[in-house]
Amino acid sequence: MKLLVVGSGGREHALAWKLAESPRVQKVFVAPGNGGTATETGVENAPVSGTRGLIDFCKREHIHLTVVGPEAPLAEGMVDAFRDAGLKIFGPTRAAAQLEASKDFAKRFMVRHGLPTARHRSFEDAAAAKAYVAGEGAPIVVKADGLAAGKGVVVAATREEANAAIDAMLGERRFGAAGSRVVIEEFLAGEEASFIVMCDGTHVLPLATSQDHKRLRDGDEGPNTGGMGAYSPAPLVTPEIHARVMREIILPAVQGMTQDGHPYVGFLYAGLMIDAEGNAKTLEFNCRLGDPESQPILLRLKSDLLELIEHALAGTLDQAEAQWDRRCALGVVLAAAGYPDEPRKGDRIEGLPAPAPDCRVFHAGTRLDGDALVTNGGRVMCVTALGDSLRIARTRVYEAVEQIRFDGMQFRRDIGHRGLKKSRAGSS
Repeated sequence: MKLLVVGSGGREHALAWKLAESPRVQKVFVAPGNGGTATETGVENAPVSGTRGLIDFCKREHIHLTVVGPEAPLAEGMVDAFRDAGLKIFGPTRAAAQLEASKDFAKRFMVRHGLPTARHRSFEDAAAAKAYVAGEGAPIVVKADGLAAGKGVVVAATREEANAAIDAMLGERRFGAAGSRVVIEEFLAGEEASFIVMCDGTHVLPLATSQDHKRLRDGDEGPNTGGMGAYSPAPLVTPEIHARVMREIILPAVQGMTQDGHPYVGFLYAGLMIDAEGNAKTLEFNCRLGDPESQPILLRLKSDLLELIEHALAGTLDQAEAQWDRRCALGVVLAAAGYPDEPRKGDRIEGLPAPAPDCRVFHAGTRLDGDALVTNGGRVMCVTALGDSLRIARTRVYEAVEQIRFDGMQFRRDIGHRGLKKSRAGSS
């Protein structure tokens, strides 16, 4: 059978690679794909765009199933259109994808269904927003309401920083329509974790836990990005915390969507803040796999991903079980010069290591220029490796990173530092 993955990032490369491993799959198309998917075994780029064009492509190529990678086409209703056309597709409907597409919608949903989250208010008027900040004080968090490619969140240490973020979003419209409303939240202390599950509208299958690094530079310094690296599993999420998150956040969210008339089918990502006592609050929901979390998670997945997705579409996820490599996985993102504000494109990439069973390079912002591979976006690739411990996985990754070269390459040298600290504490 033939499959289609929609998107062009590292998450989509990882999805296509994993789906192509299924013995039942003849070929995985990726639309539009990138320089890595263009050369991946069993994978082929499809230069098709737009929902209508993709529907026509699926009918012409007799595509068995489509998997949507990024959030934007989900928020625009791609799943609804495919279903109307009688095509099989995995992902939430437009109504369900509002959990990510609007932070104001998500907050109101969480309050309505009793999910633990930060105290907050939404504003469309800058003066009212600043008055709220003056009353609450700092630190405080300012978020663009809509989709902003992971960059619409400012953790403001001072009132002045918060007011500047409000001006940038509501005044300068730095994020366009996505910033026409802002959500201002209390600052939550603790440590973040990514909790990703598959949903079939009723049942939930948890994926391996993970933790990512949002800041650009070592020591969690610099601006927020879409993510500079991740690892799995996350020692932070103990079995006890895992059970609480399922009971207090994930299951109520899935049940709440069904109660509201929007059964949730697809990947569901809960960004969590976990405090020192092990209490988890929901920072955000995403309606897809995380990136770069998906790269280490999928590298650890031993089960046939196609079979898991088919269970989700059939409403039988309660009969599915995911098998995981006992080893740890860690991924380091290599970013382009100028990322995150103005990433440079067109720099030649050299020194890519050959794929190995314990180490793979998942491409994102790359393209082929003749025989040359060049940068074509902010986050260029994610080098991901397995190891018997987090430390071994990290050593393996950085050995591979040292081989890769392109002008202006940025990457963090401390990915996994929180997990390593927890691992040392647990063994002492």
